[in-house]
Amino acid sequence: MSARPAGEPLLTVRGVHRRFGAGATAVHALREVSFDLAAGTMTALVGRSGSGKTTLLNVIGGLDRPDAGTVLVDGTDVTALDEDGLSLLRREKVAYVFQTFGLIPVLSAAENVGAPLRLARVPAAERERRVELLLELVGLADHAQQRPGELSGGQQQRVAIARALAASPRLLIADEPTGQLDAETGLSVMALLRGVVESEGVTALVSTHDPVMMALADRVIRINDGRLDGQAAP
Repeated sequence: MSARPAGEPLLTVRGVHRRFGAGATAVHALREVSFDLAAGTMTALVGRSGSGKTTLLNVIGGLDRPDAGTVLVDGTDVTALDEDGLSLLRREKVAYVFQTFGLIPVLSAAENVGAPLRLARVPAAERERRVELLLELVGLADHAQQRPGELSGGQQQRVAIARALAASPRLLIADEPTGQLDAETGLSVMALLRGVVESEGVTALVSTHDPVMMALADRVIRINDGRLDGQAAP
C-alpha cells in the first residue's frame, strides 16, 4: 500500500448525503457533509446521540453507502467500489474499533490479534512477530494467552485495537471506543490511540462524547442533525 504524496489528505469527504426512508417520514442522517483529514492525525468526531456520527463513520468505512457524495480513502473512491472492492478496502486500508470489543471468546488475545493476518495468509513467523509487537504496543505482552473472558474491559479494548492494527491500515475508525469503560480506563484507551497514531503512522477518526478525551485529538469535528458545525443548511 502506497502512502499519499506529502500534503495530500488521507481522507476526503465531499457532499455526502444519507437519507433513511422516504417522503415526509424520511430521516436525513447526513446532509452535504464535506471535510478532509491529514495523514497521521487523530480527529475526534463529536455530537449527541442521533447526530449522524455512526452513519458518517459507516459511510467512510464502506459499511454503508451514501445517497450522494464521494469518499476517498488513501486515493481509493470508496463510493465507487463493489462488494469485493469494499471487502478488500476493509482488509487493507480501513480498520474498525467498536465499543463492544467484538473479540472471539474461544481465542486467546494473541489469536484474536492474529486473526486478520491469518485471513490474509501472512506466513506464521511474520504473523507471530507482528502479534508480539502489537501486544507489546498496547501493554498486553504478558496477557497473550488469556481469553477475552479473563481480561478486563479495558484490556479487551486494547486487544481490539491491536487486532485493528494487525494489517497496518491507513485509516482507523473508532466508534465510541470507550463507551463501555469507566472514565479512567477510557482515558487510558484514548491515550493509547493517541500513541498509536504517532508510533504506527495511522490516521484515526474517533467518535466520542467525552470532552476530556477531545483534548488528545489534533482536531475536533462537531456534527449536529447530520451537518458539520459551521456548515450552512441547504
